[in-house]
Amino acid sequence: MVKFRYFLILLITLQLLSCKQDKSNVGNADEFYNSIVANSVDRDLEAIRNDGVLKALVVYSSTSYFLYRGQAMGFEYELLQRLADHLDLKLEIVVSKDLDAEFEVLNRGDVDLIAHGMTITNQRKWEVGFTEHLYITKQVLVQKKPDNYLNISWKTLHKALIHDPIELIDDTVSIRKNSAYHERLVSLSNEIGGTIVIDTLSSKLSTGEIMDMVANGTIKYTIADENLAKINAAKNPILNIDVPISFSQRIAWVTRQKSKNFRAVIDDWILAQRKTKDYQVIYNKYFKNKRFFKRRIRSDYYSLTNNEISKYDDLIKTYADKIDWDWRLLASQVYQESRFDPGAESWAGAGGLMQVMPATAESLGIKDLSNPKESIRGGTSYLQQMHERFSHIPDSLNRIKLAMAAYNCGYGHVRDAQRLADANGLDSMVWADNVDKMLLALRFPKNYNKPFIKYGYVRGSEPVNYIEQIIERYNHYKQFINLEE
Repeated sequence: MVKFRYFLILLITLQLLSCKQDKSNVGNADEFYNSIVANSVDRDLEAIRNDGVLKALVVYSSTSYFLYRGQAMGFEYELLQRLADHLDLKLEIVVSKDLDAEFEVLNRGDVDLIAHGMTITNQRKWEVGFTEHLYITKQVLVQKKPDNYLNISWKTLHKALIHDPIELIDDTVSIRKNSAYHERLVSLSNEIGGTIVIDTLSSKLSTGEIMDMVANGTIKYTIADENLAKINAAKNPILNIDVPISFSQRIAWVTRQKSKNFRAVIDDWILAQRKTKDYQVIYNKYFKNKRFFKRRIRSDYYSLTNNEISKYDDLIKTYADKIDWDWRLLASQVYQESRFDPGAESWAGAGGLMQVMPATAESLGIKDLSNPKESIRGGTSYLQQMHERFSHIPDSLNRIKLAMAAYNCGYGHVRDAQRLADANGLDSMVWADNVDKMLLALRFPKNYNKPFIKYGYVRGSEPVNYIEQIIERYNHYKQFINLEE
């Protein structure tokens, strides 16, 4: 009996020592070697500022980043513009092609920020670092009401729907594999002591697209963040999103774990932004304004619906082809000139889609500046004349920029800027940081009074901003609109 008691005490002692050792190991979890973080690129705020570019990975969706009536829009897009301005960096947007590969793209250094709503989870924290949260939401079940829901009684409708997550036992829910929704369903199955069958979908599908699949009857159920579910359900009243699947969760952007200084700056910025009225206006615009959401998804010029920029696309394509330009670039210039308004008039008397001056219109045979076809025909004809004057420029993009600058402020002023570039040891055949700088310099008497300057003063900020905005918009168009053969 004594021996048995001794053996029992020894066994208990060993178990206690083992538990103590386990707790010690758990307490030192941060000291474990993390190969994902260790092998990620060493790139922080200083390197990003030295490059002068904020490279952000975004998703192409109905709330984050999209094109509407020729203009790039979206919750993340608007915030990123503000963040880039705050950091004095140029914004470079990269559209995610595979949601499953985003952390790899980030840790490899292809981008410095994943800028779309991502749920903060401990599992994800192992690979990346999260910023301060942008907003708080919860996950909800998305299910379809009966097709005749408007003509049946409330009692019948009530019976047709799920009202508690426990009713999902042995049923199937379709979600992206590596999403926070997948993590939540695995945990939920364990919590309710039953099996929820998880049907994994392509990582290329957005939450809005998956919700459309529920509305169309392609899949039975999915999960979505409540704010996304509410705005997307606005176009599909047949969807029910009343059943919560999770507690409140924080939604944030993502940086590399190693980018501590960069993340600290973003954290401070987000904390300050969340207190501003502008932030609330932007949030409400994309997640609460159902009228605006419905209007844009019904528009022919919404990039998630059609491969169109404006109702003048066919005209623009025809005349872009005549001067051998990408029609999306010409479309960006037309937007810059008139915002696709054929009745637009400037303070200087320019009119029409391409804002041609009356004297130039007469020389080009334009009889009615407000006529879209005449305006685009005449405008592209004049643009081609400017383009041909720079035929000696070897680089095609520099040639295009110089031609557009001449279209905006006059060929003579651009030639003056080239002469000034030569005089200052700059490259007169390169636009960026060369000719554009000299156009800006021509606002000073010491420059425009030089004997070799023939056309005098010019407000150079106008053509410089003109080119920058056209090219930036063109880059957005290339992300959204396919180039048709």
